[in-house]
Amino acid sequence: MYLNSIQLSNYRNYEKLEIKTDNQVNLFVGPNAQGKTNLLEAIFVLALTKSHRTSKDKELLGWNTSEARIRGEVEKKYGPLTLDLTLSTQGKRARINGLEQRKLSDFVGALNVVMFAPEDLEIVKGTPGIRRRFLDMEIGQVQPGYLYSLGQYAKVLMQRNNYLKTASPGSAQQTMMEVWNMQLAEHGVKIVKKRQNFIHKLQKWAQHIHSGITAGAEELTIVYRPSFETDAIEEESVLFEQFMIKLTQVKDQEMRRGMTLVGPHRDDMAFYINGKEASIYGSQGQQRTTALSLKLAEIELIHEEIGEYPLLLLDDVLSELDQNRQTQLIETFQSKVQTFITTTGLESVNVSKLHDSRIYYVRDGQVAR
Repeated sequence: MYLNSIQLSNYRNYEKLEIKTDNQVNLFVGPNAQGKTNLLEAIFVLALTKSHRTSKDKELLGWNTSEARIRGEVEKKYGPLTLDLTLSTQGKRARINGLEQRKLSDFVGALNVVMFAPEDLEIVKGTPGIRRRFLDMEIGQVQPGYLYSLGQYAKVLMQRNNYLKTASPGSAQQTMMEVWNMQLAEHGVKIVKKRQNFIHKLQKWAQHIHSGITAGAEELTIVYRPSFETDAIEEESVLFEQFMIKLTQVKDQEMRRGMTLVGPHRDDMAFYINGKEASIYGSQGQQRTTALSLKLAEIELIHEEIGEYPLLLLDDVLSELDQNRQTQLIETFQSKVQTFITTTGLESVNVSKLHDSRIYYVRDGQVAR
């Protein structure tokens, strides 16, 4: 999978931009706050229709404009694709080869990316919400049906929460609650099942990669923590029953607190190094290695799922890695994954190890070779 070119119009600080990006490695060099990260973000948005930095689409629009556009020419194993995404104050429009996609979930997956940025350390040591967002974005890329289940679950959750907030204790309409419970569990177990399978596969790759980076000194284990008890990877019918039982158990507590206390929206995952939880007992170096292992594992997992390697977006992370980790990362993507790198200076990047690379210089929303 290759991104041969990208065009931006009124995207953040880029009024107009059109560049060829058909090298194996594309480096964007320049001072901070010039637009390097915005460019990588645009590629990410073209793949997932949402940013990794903000949930507010209006922040992606250029100053004093009501519409932004991202267009990319993608080469895939079965042929070329032209991807076109328009962001506006009215919403989003997505086209593949000129054909408008009825649902954004039909567009997601046409381009696959793995983003690695300094803030990804928060996946290991941050809040459960950050880890859920990580799961949702990565699973959604390779299994579009996951995004549909997530959307349906969110609708039911909002209706159920709205009712719980306004209902008085003991006044819940039993019939209505039963309907919401069944709908919540129906969509929720599909999410839980896909998360279980994804984490199982991620564990396989990440454990192997982490062992390589640490020369066998550390073993990485990833543990899924759903909000209700499950036994390993269960069938959906079993998960449904477990979900419904848990909803019954917390019914009175939910009425008192006015919110839904069980479901994928409260799931979490944890990372263990040699049996100790990395977020609590891991050093910063161990946490960084864990995050790196996850990202490298994502690359292999996506290849396993779709038969092609994704694009790799490295936003100012090479300078954050010591020589061993940087070398491991470069050797992983070299000649295998098309990579986009941002950096404030080439002195922090082992350029001698990069082949088929092109350097761009970024300043004030302008890109030049």
